[in-house]
Amino acid sequence: MNLSNPELNDLDRLARRRAGARMGWYVHALVFLSVNSVLALLSISSGRHWAIYPALGWGLGLLIHGLVVWLVLGGGGLQQRLVEQERERLQREHGR
Repeated sequence: MNLSNPELNDLDRLARRRAGARMGWYVHALVFLSVNSVLALLSISSGRHWAIYPALGWGLGLLIHGLVVWLVLGGGGLQQRLVEQERERLQREHGR
């Protein structure tokens, strides 16, 4: 990274922000799967199927989060790899 070029610094900052947003979605999805798997097991063991309701509600939130991250920000999975992908994409967009 060239610290003397403000445009490259801006690109790097934007790439890190986008990669961080994607990493946040990955964490959200992992927690969703983990918690809802446990809830499903509890639901099945009790003989009732109540776990579908929290899964649907939380799933809607995860879907909205994903739409914002993947569609609004444009476009896996360590954060550094995502930062590099965003940096390369932004440099291509700006002709660097």
